[in-house]
Amino acid sequence: MLVMTSPLSYIHPDAQIGEDVVISPFSYIAADVQIGQGTWIGPNVTIFDGARIGANCKIFPGAVIAAEPQDLKFNGEYTTVEIGDRTTIRECVTINRGTVDQFTTRIGSDALIMAYCHIAHDCLLGDHVIMANSVQMAGHVELGDFAFIGGTSAVHQFVKIGAHAMIAGGSLVRKDVPPFVKAAREPLSYAGVNSLGLRRRGFSNDEIYLIQDVYRYIYLRDLNTSDALHAISAELPAHLHVQSVMDFIANAKRGIIRKANGPVSDE
Repeated sequence: MLVMTSPLSYIHPDAQIGEDVVISPFSYIAADVQIGQGTWIGPNVTIFDGARIGANCKIFPGAVIAAEPQDLKFNGEYTTVEIGDRTTIRECVTINRGTVDQFTTRIGSDALIMAYCHIAHDCLLGDHVIMANSVQMAGHVELGDFAFIGGTSAVHQFVKIGAHAMIAGGSLVRKDVPPFVKAAREPLSYAGVNSLGLRRRGFSNDEIYLIQDVYRYIYLRDLNTSDALHAISAELPAHLHVQSVMDFIANAKRGIIRKANGPVSDE
């Protein structure tokens, strides 16, 4: 097994390190740590017990992975941080371990977590997510695949953000954000369907038009949420994307963002 480590770093002998891993000077790797093959650990990275890091990841200087949660209810229970393959963690990112709620904090594969982000305990992030610089995420947040959060945004605990959603920089996210939408303004509001992002990911025009129809019922007609869901079920064709929106909204415990005042764009 070839592992490139600096004599200036500390690696506990019990840590499980894959092949072709690079560990740069002044980094700290605790005993109960697993790092997949081909991962690069930059200088001055701290990885505590409970970290499970996939293959071919990049973790940049100053990052702190699997520190104890900043939760007064935490009582030392055994919990983890799980990071998928090919995920990039940029400078000074902090990712805390889970608590008894989920027992883990999870980030999927092919994610990009930019500098100075914080991901608190029990957050569950999907694949291909992007968090721009200095996003601050409280505990128990869920983030769907391909979701994007603009820089310096703050996400309230227990908020859910749907797949392919795009949130403007500097946002305060207090309510759930349904899948496929753009969210902007203050208070954070529905600002149209993320059509450009969906096209980039291979959605057909027919799929996008159908998603736009769904959100016209929810945000552009004079219907409350339950009536909108009933009308969608009765009047729109059955489709995976339609059902995913309906399921998300039906299970939104914090309620969903509302329509913005002023014009709404689907481009």
